Amino acid sequence: MMGTRGVPAQYGGFETAVEEIGKRLVQRGHQVTVYCRNPGQTITEYEGMRLVNAPAVRHRMAETLSHTAVSTAHSIIADHPDVVFLLNAGNAPLLPPLKAARIPTAIHLDGLESKREKWRGTGAKYYRWAEKAAINWGQEVIADAQAIADYVQRDYGRTCVVIPYGAEIIEPGSDRLAELELTPQEYHLVVARFEPENHVLDAVHAYRESNEQRPLIVVGSAPYSQWYVDKVHDAAMSDSRIRFTGGIYDQELLDQLYANAVTYIHGHSVGGTNPSLLRAMGAGAPVVAYDVEFNREVTANTALFWRDADALIAIFNQVANHQLDDKLAELPAIEKQRIRDAYQWDAVADDYEKLANKMLADKGKKPRAKKGMSDTKAKR
Repeated sequence: MMGTRGVPAQYGGFETAVEEIGKRLVQRGHQVTVYCRNPGQTITEYEGMRLVNAPAVRHRMAETLSHTAVSTAHSIIADHPDVVFLLNAGNAPLLPPLKAARIPTAIHLDGLESKREKWRGTGAKYYRWAEKAAINWGQEVIADAQAIADYVQRDYGRTCVVIPYGAEIIEPGSDRLAELELTPQEYHLVVARFEPENHVLDAVHAYRESNEQRPLIVVGSAPYSQWYVDKVHDAAMSDSRIRFTGGIYDQELLDQLYANAVTYIHGHSVGGTNPSLLRAMGAGAPVVAYDVEFNREVTANTALFWRDADALIAIFNQVANHQLDDKLAELPAIEKQRIRDAYQWDAVADDYEKLANKMLADKGKKPRAKKGMSDTKAKR
């Protein structure tokens, strides 16, 4: 599996997916190789997966592609895997050399990257090109949401394989909330990178204008958008009800934040199936989601939805006035059932295994005796 920062998962949805799928494929007897770009990482095996740590140019525009280029060269020369799972449409230029090497490859699109603010200008143009190239060149194209697959079908006339992310049903307790001076059911939560398409600014502005008194806890940071971070902090206007924690990478603490929030405010608008949303639902956090097709799909239209700051102000005020108590009380069970029904990692791994076998069959090949799934051998 290549195109991500690899495992152990520390950064985001792609990395978590690689770890969860890869270790399950190992358990089923496949040999899985994951290419990593974690500076200083020296381990070469994790959860049964073989890790290859490859270098990258440390630049926002070049890091992913340079790392994947090295990974591709290594996989062709050193391993020649049965199947490659290539993540991120931005890695589309590596599809031709993998095809020339006769290595069956599926590419995972990961949402509508060209619409992300961090890729504005030249970056956005590149991602628009890369998206088209990925769809045209990939032996198989993976979308993590039906809405993404519908977009690809509508705009490019190509059918995607829809395989979402997974999540767990969790009951993490609340004993660590005291570290942040918080009490269960006495705060609202935002977890997001500070980028315009995640609407953190709208969430902070709406809360500040509302009558709600329980604090808003904002978890996240922005490696490339300091101007937006500044706008978000300015919007808070030093309101003591709004607390910024920065990024929290302690999963146990983060899980407790999800599980004990009055609401989880989800403003993501350009991705497909968002891992943070799934995590919140698995923890039973009542979801108040930005109104786009991806979020409606994941929540099966059961969440509370908002499309602008005014709509979110109204929701906060209804919460403050106890007008939504019944809705907030019923959402946790509904959300957890949605995770059980549609977003289980075992089922996700099943779909990746089936896709790998299909790609091998299409090429007239057979897997190497339960060895053959690899990011280099189960490249996912």
